[in-house]
Amino acid sequence: MPIIRSAIKKMHQDQKRTVVNRVKKDTLKKIVKLAETKPTSENISKAFSALDKAAKVGLIPKGRADRKKSRLPKVASAPAKAAVKASKPKKTASAKQK
Repeated sequence: MPIIRSAIKKMHQDQKRTVVNRVKKDTLKKIVKLAETKPTSENISKAFSALDKAAKVGLIPKGRADRKKSRLPKVASAPAKAAVKASKPKKTASAKQK
């Protein structure tokens, strides 16, 4: 426990900021997760905006926000590609022999 008055004040400020930042980070994670699981253009747009705002205020590093933003469209298109692969008929051995 700090003894100096300025150190006590700093400790209280840090505790308040920790609570606020935890809420903001949890919200950010939920928005990004929603964009990954249900990749609509609206959800991806919200995730981009949230990542930009978080990087702007220093909640996450700018590079991390850029990396997540670049990976989001790839994750969004992955289920569509998997559905196309599943719908294609597989070639059987009898089809190859003909």
